[in-house]
Amino acid sequence: MKHPLLIKLTLALATAVTVHGCQDPAIREASAVIERFNDGKTDVKLELIEKCDGKDQYEITIRNGRAEIKGSSGVALCRGYYDLVKSQGAGIRSWSGQRNEMPEQLADQPARRVVSPVEHHYYFNVVTYGYTMPYWDWERWEQEIDWMALHGIDMPLALVANEAISARVWKKLGLTDDEINAYFVGPAHLPWMRMGNISGLDTPLPESWHATQVELQHKILDRMRALGMKPICPAFAGFVPEAIQQHYPDAKLTETHWGGAFRNWMLDPEQELFSRIGQMFIEEWEAEFGPCEYYIADSFNEMEIPFPPKGTPERYTLLASYGDKVYQAIKAGNPNAVWVMQGWMFGYQRDIWDYETLAALLSKVPNDKMLLLDLAVDYNMHFWHSTPNWEFYKGFIDKPWVYSVIPNMGGKTGLTGMLDFYANGHLAALQSPNRGRLTAIGMAPEGIENNEVIYELVTDASWRSDSIDIRQWLHDYSANRYGSCPALVDSAWNNLLASVYGTFTDHPRYNWQFRPGSVSKGSINASPAFFRAIEQFAAADELQESPLYRTDLIEYAAIYLGGKAELLIQAIDRAYMLHNTEEAERLEKQFTHIMLGMDRLLESHPTLRLERWLDFAKVYGTTDSLRHYYEKNARRIVTIWGPPVDDYSARIWSGLIRDYYLPRWQHYFASRRSGEPFDFAAWERDWVENQRGLSAVEPYDDPVAAACQLIDETRQITAQTTDKHTIGTWAADEVSGTDERTFVWNLPATYLKRLRGIQLQPLSPETTLTAGQLTLELDGQAVGPIRADGENTFRFTVPSHATGNNICRVKITLRGNGAGLATLVLDK
Repeated sequence: MKHPLLIKLTLALATAVTVHGCQDPAIREASAVIERFNDGKTDVKLELIEKCDGKDQYEITIRNGRAEIKGSSGVALCRGYYDLVKSQGAGIRSWSGQRNEMPEQLADQPARRVVSPVEHHYYFNVVTYGYTMPYWDWERWEQEIDWMALHGIDMPLALVANEAISARVWKKLGLTDDEINAYFVGPAHLPWMRMGNISGLDTPLPESWHATQVELQHKILDRMRALGMKPICPAFAGFVPEAIQQHYPDAKLTETHWGGAFRNWMLDPEQELFSRIGQMFIEEWEAEFGPCEYYIADSFNEMEIPFPPKGTPERYTLLASYGDKVYQAIKAGNPNAVWVMQGWMFGYQRDIWDYETLAALLSKVPNDKMLLLDLAVDYNMHFWHSTPNWEFYKGFIDKPWVYSVIPNMGGKTGLTGMLDFYANGHLAALQSPNRGRLTAIGMAPEGIENNEVIYELVTDASWRSDSIDIRQWLHDYSANRYGSCPALVDSAWNNLLASVYGTFTDHPRYNWQFRPGSVSKGSINASPAFFRAIEQFAAADELQESPLYRTDLIEYAAIYLGGKAELLIQAIDRAYMLHNTEEAERLEKQFTHIMLGMDRLLESHPTLRLERWLDFAKVYGTTDSLRHYYEKNARRIVTIWGPPVDDYSARIWSGLIRDYYLPRWQHYFASRRSGEPFDFAAWERDWVENQRGLSAVEPYDDPVAAACQLIDETRQITAQTTDKHTIGTWAADEVSGTDERTFVWNLPATYLKRLRGIQLQPLSPETTLTAGQLTLELDGQAVGPIRADGENTFRFTVPSHATGNNICRVKITLRGNGAGLATLVLDK
């Protein structure tokens, strides 16, 4: 029997960590993480112990005023220290800043032991590498790995340098640099190329990119491994440049399509070339970075699968063979490797991925050589309203799996999320008879540095198998973040729980973050309770000396003002429809004042700034043309995306507001006044591809005072005169006589389950109106049939499996005279 104590080491953490005797790498790296966080204010004794039944554990004791932490890995030691800090109400570590005010003398306490309920704690989405991290340097990566360790995360995706290895493999197969470069995409779009969705966007990828990424990945993997993390590295999923067929004429390629505008090429897994490339990739990767235990390969991200229909024996035979070929290619490169696969499609496309389909895909892969990421439990429960995947697939057919949520889509900064679910939702999986081989709990945000409370909550919950009282947790969270939690902050949290943090919104965006004229109402739950919450938070003036309170007030105030700007847009549109140009212009001035106030506030925020995002990108450029290339790609991902996923990323950032969103609306208002159409698509492309840098702005001298003043100025702007079910409007001069005009309006996907039709309403008895064709488009697919019910109402049934995750919009042609609006016909 092994003794549980492996290493015992005393660390005196003062201005530096003093080490006596030999040092285990886990102890050394954990002490360095703690030192970077604790500012040398606490003496801590660290001990490394064994895991408990394969699960990480830590134990905290305070003896004679001094803390002792035992942990089963570097990550467990860091988590133990972080737990100690928070148990004292002494601090927090977040992306927007940190607080650590540990007392020099601690009250003694007996040993408190925490055992993780699962073997691992998972982190990242494949596309986080596009929406947040494409341009990070080592300094920013070191901060993130510290954040991970303190929050107890030990199983992160590690996908940097994928293309460097792919290029080496393809060159060995005879492809030229030009052929490879024509396939590659810009850095921020690489995740979708890896999953077979796109190719050739912002090409060519500079050759210098690869060398920087290889160097960076060495540092990332070295640090992760030293802390005891199990990084998940990339594998070959079957996607190749089309030019490979010029070198291998017998290669069978299937052209894949995504979003109605993009394509890639999948190599037939039955061919020997597939297996050869898969093995070469693993071998090339490990020759550069050393052995890895987990490898991710995703072949069906939001795409139809190229197999016969459900119920046919050929379908299941081919799927079984496909799964076997992917696994065997990974195994050939590393016999001990585990194939990891994302499970987004299990809920998103359950009409395709029924039980038999998934069972066939997994049937020839050994159980201990597969790990399934149940990526989006929150979507299952609160958006699709479907059976949890572990129940539907009966414990994932005895394959190890990860319970995960997606707290963010696209890096959007709007507030949303059901906090009580994020605190306790995982308990249903832990307690289910169908929990199967639940191996890890974690999260897969598409973008981070937003909604920070959610990430703190999910990481706390993942180390617990008992329920969390969310109001008590929020009180303690605020005390750790600000130094205290006055009654006004508790009240603010209660109102946030009754609005944005008590509802689940797929894509939280305000109407002003869409192309003007395309949507009347955004999707952020900016209810009276939401506005009241921010007003209460701003009134907690006893916290004004707290740096993190000031940071949060800036962010919350900006999002508050964003809700007021949305209401003004609705009022401006109505004024134009009623030919009240004078009122419209008065409201436009107020709208401009609010937008510029938001922007100027956020100039003082540590992360919510476009300048920061562009600076990360431009640093990779060694010449002026390369700096422009990287800036262009960075601009694209947070605005037009491709298109067609326009305005998907929807950041509430300084710089983006004053230089992109506001000017776009000013062009729209000018067009309404003049009657002359404005080419938004051309303007947007020019802003992405040709503009450089940002206009100058002076931050407020006192952003807290400015935030409070702006809140007071806009308090009386309310939603009393707006129709929440309006999705679009048109003015009298936009529909005239026999000429047809096509309108495109976005609509919130949250309405799809209740949506039964679209009704067109004239705004005056004199209005004449004839509607032509109406199309409902969800993720690039038209929904039908659509029938006319009278002249101005269109009715349809939205398929139960339809989601509109990326694109959810209505197209309609109109002719006639007079102003009007389009409203949703909903089930009650």
